Amino acid sequence: MKMDIVAGSQNDEFYTPSYAIEPLYEFIKPNSTIWCPFDTNNSLFVKLLINQGHKVINTHLETGHNFFEVEPLECNYIISNPPYSLKYEVFAKLFKIGKPFAMLVGVVGLFESQKRFNLFKDNEFEVMYFNKRISYFKNYDEQKASLNPPFSSVYITSKLLPKQIVFKEIYK
Repeated sequence: MKMDIVAGSQNDEFYTPSYAIEPLYEFIKPNSTIWCPFDTNNSLFVKLLINQGHKVINTHLETGHNFFEVEPLECNYIISNPPYSLKYEVFAKLFKIGKPFAMLVGVVGLFESQKRFNLFKDNEFEVMYFNKRISYFKNYDEQKASLNPPFSSVYITSKLLPKQIVFKEIYK
């Protein structure tokens, strides 16, 4: 999501490679409606989930849809890679919405503020942990992966995974 306008950051828009989306497939019911609230039409979340037979509704600041201002859309799941700088606000709204969700986030600092600690302590969630780091990219045309990302990423999910922690192998 292009949240640099909202968050005052210049580095909050990174895109997710396909190998980091594919592990979700087995946990999403067939022919579901999925809202990708931080995604343009170029998003691999949008393209791959459509290819899997799902109806995908994508919204983004560039198209006038601010996740924090729009009413939640009718869907079965909410899936995306949200802006890192607003992860508390994103998760607070997702828990309030109450729909199953999967958000790919960097694990560094995820629970390290009292506010976030309490948010996760007071809500049911699951974690999908990977064997390798995700190499995000900045340009859909090139999809040139960033080298050696300095952090690990996980999916924080709710009402999606069969147990609280799931370990998945990814293949770059």
